[in-house]
Amino acid sequence: MEIRRIQFTGGSSYVMTLPKEWVDAQKIKKNDPLGIEVQPDGTLLVTTAIEQAPVQRVKEFEITGTIEAAYLFRLLIGAYIAGYTSIVVWSKERFPPFVRLVVRNFTQMTIGQEVIEENENTIMLKDLLNPAEMPFANTIKRMFVIVKAMHEDAITAIVKRDAALAADVSARDNDIDRLHWLIARQTNMILSNTALSKRMEVSPVMAVHYAVISRIIERIGDHAERIADNATGIITREIDPETIGRIVKASELSLGIFDRSIVSFFNNDMKKAHANIESLRALETLCDKIDSLVIKLETPDAIALGYIIESVRRAGEYSSDISENVINYLVEHEQAVPAKKTRR
Repeated sequence: MEIRRIQFTGGSSYVMTLPKEWVDAQKIKKNDPLGIEVQPDGTLLVTTAIEQAPVQRVKEFEITGTIEAAYLFRLLIGAYIAGYTSIVVWSKERFPPFVRLVVRNFTQMTIGQEVIEENENTIMLKDLLNPAEMPFANTIKRMFVIVKAMHEDAITAIVKRDAALAADVSARDNDIDRLHWLIARQTNMILSNTALSKRMEVSPVMAVHYAVISRIIERIGDHAERIADNATGIITREIDPETIGRIVKASELSLGIFDRSIVSFFNNDMKKAHANIESLRALETLCDKIDSLVIKLETPDAIALGYIIESVRRAGEYSSDISENVINYLVEHEQAVPAKKTRR
């Protein structure tokens, strides 16, 4: 690290010289403007990029004879999450039929991706979404609302023996994936572009915090989907109403933890987050009792109900993880409280 001393000049200005090697490398001349940005950690960023033009990044994928559809889809998702603004899929020969289908599925499963150029051996996709127009907080709230409704409807499908409702819950999981991938993408873009961090008014550390919460909510959504999938196996079966009632009660406890975890997240409330974590014990106790009941049932019913109650439990546990992350984040990043002087 090169150390330079601050000089005081003109009675009101503080001045520091710039390294000559850096000035020469950037081809800076006398009277050229420079941009200065205060970073979240208090450091200063000096840059010649004062126009703050969007960073354009292009990723190319060559289609060969050995590439599989699932692999190509994962490559596209990886490029999307990494923050590439353009993705080019090309081949030396005409595309196999599956390539266009994969690209179409990709554009439907992501937000902002559109095909802008296409021929027999080249497809170019471009991101048309301004990431600053989708605030993290709004996306997290939307994910919460969708996942909570998925869980509630999955349990309702069991109670009312509604196979169509169970299928609809499973279909909604794609919406959660799209939103989770968007947050992951925005986070990576912020980590590599401080200008975007400033425009979105979110520090890189906070962006990572949102990404962690998004991942947990996505997993809770996965368990809502599993509840719905397993519900289809018992809808036509005769299940003891008492067992169903206990599952409903466990679901209410699980969703209560989910509700309170999101409230503590947005309110930055460590005490409520702690109390919420402690409330998990009641859910675990009830789930254990239900397990002891369903294990006595016929094998198909016992397996399906076992998976359902396990997903209810896991949803509550993941919800408590949100509260744990709230505490971990606030312990480090909330303003420190001055220590009280001890008497002697």
